[in-house]
Amino acid sequence: MTIIETIDAFHRGAFHLVQPKGRGHRAGMDAMMLASLVDAEGPVRVADLGAGAGAAGLAVAARVPQAMVTLYERAEEMAEYARKSLNLTENAHLKGRVNVIVADVTLKGDARRAAGLDDDAFDHVIMNPPFNDHQDRRTPDALKAEAHAMTQGLFEDWVRTAGAILKPGGQLSLIARPQSMAEIIAACGRRFGGLELTPIYPRAGESAVRLLATAIKGSRARLNLRPGLVMHDGEAHAFTPFVDDLNNGRAVLKRTGR
Repeated sequence: MTIIETIDAFHRGAFHLVQPKGRGHRAGMDAMMLASLVDAEGPVRVADLGAGAGAAGLAVAARVPQAMVTLYERAEEMAEYARKSLNLTENAHLKGRVNVIVADVTLKGDARRAAGLDDDAFDHVIMNPPFNDHQDRRTPDALKAEAHAMTQGLFEDWVRTAGAILKPGGQLSLIARPQSMAEIIAACGRRFGGLELTPIYPRAGESAVRLLATAIKGSRARLNLRPGLVMHDGEAHAFTPFVDDLNNGRAVLKRTGR
């Protein structure tokens, strides 16, 4: 089978991404919205769990000049796309600050550490875990299915790893379906506090299609359900100005508190 690759510009050309066409997961707005949750300046270490081709992690590196980003991806094929992206001339300004590690982010204890997921190592962890119900949108593409289909206990496994590799006071950020809200809250449990949830609506009056979540390791602050983001005004297809800024790396979605 011939696999077609594309090179796609993000953040209005601030970085480029090599990704497969017709196979695996193709990055888009979800990854850019996830990256917008990292509100950082100066030297900062960021882990992108389940990074795929690396869109979200590269978006953080492109926007935060001193960020050091590690992309963790279980599928060797997708990790290779991330490596190809780093070797693009257009991404030369990022190459020295981003590395790729093939690892299963659900590993525990010594196995996790041996895979390169070290304890208390990162200031930020971002994740876009597979969040479709396994019955939804079935696909014969095994690589795409792995990237999209949720498994039992997924949020618990991923959030457990995030809690282990974050420094005390570090921030977890993720994007998911609104239907996963209960699982996200339960997974954060006593590991994280100050959970802030922001629903994303296609248009005013419509149901939310995505949920952005941030939380702080070791915080005792209460949960905060924030005002939602509306993607489009009326019947227009263009993004609202603030969502467009988030999508293109010109703004961050700041937390209301630490």
